[in-house]
Amino acid sequence: MDQRSYSCDKCSSTTYKTGEIRTTGSGLSRFLNVQNQKYQTVSCEQCGFTELFRLDGSGFGNIVDLFTN
Repeated sequence: MDQRSYSCDKCSSTTYKTGEIRTTGSGLSRFLNVQNQKYQTVSCEQCGFTELFRLDGSGFGNIVDLFTN
């Protein structure tokens, strides 16, 4: 994620941490536990408020998830 100026919507702090989470979708991907939904997280270091931004999942990552579960 690009380094940009950040201001928390809840407490107006300017310090943050970024991360990433993956989740399953619905239907067959849920049944097979394929985590094909990928999100970037931005969390305020002061109050913990976290925003999620959807990213495009990679096909390779989905295949690895299928076999490693």
